[in-house]
Amino acid sequence: MTSQHPELALLGGTPTFPEPLHVGRPNIGDRKVIERLIGEILDRRWLSNDGPVARELEYRLAEYLSVNHVVLMCNATLALEIATRAAGMQGEVIVPSFTFVATAHALQWQGVTPVFCDIDPKTHNLSPEAVEAAITPGTTGIIGVHLWGRPCCVDSLTDIARRHKLALMFDAAHAFGCSHGPHRIGGFGHGEVFSFHATKFFNTFEGGALATNDSELASRAKLMRNFGFSGYDKVDYLGTNAKMTEVCAAMGLAGLDILEEFTAANHRNYDCYRTNLDPVPGISIINYDASNQNNWQYIILEVDPARSGLTRDELMGVLWAENVMARRYFYPGAHRMEPYRTLYPEAGKRLPNTEALCESVLALPNGTSLTEETVTTVSSIISRAVENAASVKRKLAESKLS
Repeated sequence: MTSQHPELALLGGTPTFPEPLHVGRPNIGDRKVIERLIGEILDRRWLSNDGPVARELEYRLAEYLSVNHVVLMCNATLALEIATRAAGMQGEVIVPSFTFVATAHALQWQGVTPVFCDIDPKTHNLSPEAVEAAITPGTTGIIGVHLWGRPCCVDSLTDIARRHKLALMFDAAHAFGCSHGPHRIGGFGHGEVFSFHATKFFNTFEGGALATNDSELASRAKLMRNFGFSGYDKVDYLGTNAKMTEVCAAMGLAGLDILEEFTAANHRNYDCYRTNLDPVPGISIINYDASNQNNWQYIILEVDPARSGLTRDELMGVLWAENVMARRYFYPGAHRMEPYRTLYPEAGKRLPNTEALCESVLALPNGTSLTEETVTTVSSIISRAVENAASVKRKLAESKLS
């Protein structure tokens, strides 16, 4: 990605950082614990199929989330597919477009129609008013996304789902370790799906899980993740292969033991970004509600070109030139990706807040691999880019007058 305005670059030549700084660089648990657990797995020669490490991780996650059931899966996309199928979703299901495209894919892959719904520009989560307006006789469910780990309007969506007799699921891919008030995310709706992908706050190399208090839903999901087998030679349900391996579960156990360290590092970096960037005109970092717990993973900027003097994409071009690989989440919006832009070409007309946000949001690196010095340097690049943009535009204005 290069800036449309090379004159906005800082210093040409060598980038500030010799190695790229990526968004979502993995947090790693205690290496000795990981190596010990993997050694024990190899000694047992039980590598998959509901092994003891995976069962322990399910138990500990359920305890951590204060839910009755956790069903581990090999990734969150299959977990969402299984969860929505197990919950009986069909026909039309309301989802945000401002989310990772897998949220919509999990439905479309099963022949369910994702109905894209607009968001609240302040929270970036589903607008309950827009959800209510999108319900038709064909609607069977709602999937809310706890974007950036900030909870959806859980109470309002629960009320809407109850009144219209709809299934309610939550995509909690960003929200492990977060809460809605005093209650940890994981126990809302019919179920909530977490991502444990390498880029997430808590990871199992690759993985996901369904958390639920619904025993029947959990039972169906367990059958579906293992081809529908209910016994050694007995298949009772249409299923697939979505089991988590023992090695992935071992990574999860090691990370679970030091979650507080991951949270502390993210929080420290967030505070450092805030301190450095709050004075920069046109650059706003999203806030986290102090009444909720958060994992602080996502450093999300909203760039206002009228005040900063440069667009989001111009700022991203400057950062990339300095080896800061900032990301424009969730550009251009799921409704503008295939197959949705072909299937639902008019969807954007109902999504003004989504389309505006897709043009202004930028995610910065965070995680345990960053130091405060690195965060300060990244912030300085942004600050100087805005200063430089103002200077360049003043000169352009002066040249036009002369």
